[in-house]
Amino acid sequence: MRGRLLAKNKKAFFDHEILETFEAGIKLQGQEVKSAKMSQVKLDGSYASFDQKNGCLRLVGTLISPYKQANINKESYDPQRSRILLLNKKEINFLLGKLSEKRLTLIPLSFYEKSGIIKVELALAKGKKKYEKRETIKKKDMEREIGRKLKS
Repeated sequence: MRGRLLAKNKKAFFDHEILETFEAGIKLQGQEVKSAKMSQVKLDGSYASFDQKNGCLRLVGTLISPYKQANINKESYDPQRSRILLLNKKEINFLLGKLSEKRLTLIPLSFYEKSGIIKVELALAKGKKKYEKRETIKKKDMEREIGRKLKS
């Protein structure tokens, strides 16, 4: 069960076909936790990749704005640095196998707080082609028209 929603990747469902979801912890610095709890997170264009050197998954491209009250050097803080995702070894091996065999990517769907801990909902997704996106738009338009006709 998800807790309080902090950020959501709205474009993920339009750009990708979601196959399976996972819950992962994320390793953050102190001011990043406070900033994330204030919903200052942007997930657009971010993805998870496997780090061969350390043998772990990293979240790349997620923007966590600097916490305004933090007493840190603003020039040294990188808001888009890659962050380590915390998963079991079994889950990491499973995801590594899936990512290597097919044309799949691992994208974050949402950031949320669960009993005081920041979690990330990851999705194993397949990118949609341009014509598939057009079909999705047409389908939504048709459903909207049907809903309007049923109301009146």
